[in-house]
Amino acid sequence: MLTLVQKQQAFAEAVGKLLTFVYARGWAVTLGDAWRPDARGHMPGSLHYIRLAIDVNLFVNGEWIDDGNHHAWQELGAVWETFHPLAKWGGRFGDSNHFSFTHDGKA
Repeated sequence: MLTLVQKQQAFAEAVGKLLTFVYARGWAVTLGDAWRPDARGHMPGSLHYIRLAIDVNLFVNGEWIDDGNHHAWQELGAVWETFHPLAKWGGRFGDSNHFSFTHDGKA
């Protein structure tokens, strides 16, 4: 069983892989919430509060992609989930720009 710090370290490594994957495709991202020290903007108990979630904004050919059904989101979400057994993509539950590691039953 991984400690929280070990999960955070593995998560940070996976985010690096995600960014490398995005830019290798010629896409781009801007970073959204990665760590939230307070309850503004996320539900109570959010994984953002413990450094196990990040939101990104995806751009393909300079266009912001906000449709989670877009092929780029689908590809990005699928590859994210290959980086680690704990990796979960928010597109599976209606939040396509959310990438996280499970912790205490939360994704």
